[in-house]
Amino acid sequence: MRELLILRHGKSDWSTSLGDFQRPLKKRGRKNAKQIGEWLLRKELVPEHVISSPAARALETAGLACSGVGFPESKVQEEPVVYGADELELLQVIRAAPKSAHRVLLVGHNPGMEDLVLLLAAGAVTWPEDGKLMPTAALARFRVSGAWAELSPGGVEFIEIIRARGLGDH
Repeated sequence: MRELLILRHGKSDWSTSLGDFQRPLKKRGRKNAKQIGEWLLRKELVPEHVISSPAARALETAGLACSGVGFPESKVQEEPVVYGADELELLQVIRAAPKSAHRVLLVGHNPGMEDLVLLLAAGAVTWPEDGKLMPTAALARFRVSGAWAELSPGGVEFIEIIRARGLGDH
């Protein structure tokens, strides 16, 4: 069995004059990314392959979450198409993951990440009261029954969505 982890980047800092691609995380975004990494470690959900948008806030999120599980930041695969991708483009990125990886983490942006979760979950998710399925630093988990190259909505099982803000200060 394989597992797919889909992580939206942490809260970004809009107070800077930097463009969208260079915008860093806010203090809260860094804290939440670390919390997701710590949660992954506690649950023994260490990824074997990590793919991230090359945008500063996504790479920073990936690096902080990976440092929490001991995954080397230098091994995070920057994938340009993830920045601004829709759910079908993201599906193609995941399909290209190494056959040897049993757990893949994808770090990116909305609306693509949320749309990918909805596509894969095929109606299995319940919308939260706040109307935000994948807010910043939210992590969706799926079990994948087949090979990455054959990933499709029918070949996955939705497990859960974890929100960093709901994890507290453990």
